[in-house]
Amino acid sequence: MSKNAKVAAGGVAVGLILLIWLPWWAALLIVLGVPTAAYLTLDPGQRRRLRRGTRKEIGR
Repeated sequence: MSKNAKVAAGGVAVGLILLIWLPWWAALLIVLGVPTAAYLTLDPGQRRRLRRGTRKEIGR
């Protein structure tokens, strides 16, 4: 299993656990808030590099 697959599987597992323990809206806030907060902590150069990389992959 690749590293990305392990991260995805872990994310799904955490999401399911959150949905069981928390109301659906709280789990949704956490699932959307953590990646948003991580993106906002990047400096402008890192954000630009991240956007450029995802555009290249989409255009394959």
